[in-house]
Amino acid sequence: MDAETLRHLSAAVAIGLGAIGPGIGEGNVASRALEAIGRNPEAASKITPVTFITMAIIESVAIYALVVALIILFS
Repeated sequence: MDAETLRHLSAAVAIGLGAIGPGIGEGNVASRALEAIGRNPEAASKITPVTFITMAIIESVAIYALVVALIILFS
């Protein structure tokens, strides 16, 4: 294997593994938020903003993985 092939493989592994955790985390957050809203619909106005903030923080991990993959790919 040459260096470019290894670089492409490393970038693919970085973004692939870096997206698994946030994907699972966002699914759990959405599931729990919908479950909470289903149990107490009056609390939806309090649950929804916290859910979106939490999902944005979780998504930042995937963005960091993308940045690392791009650094590996183009360096």
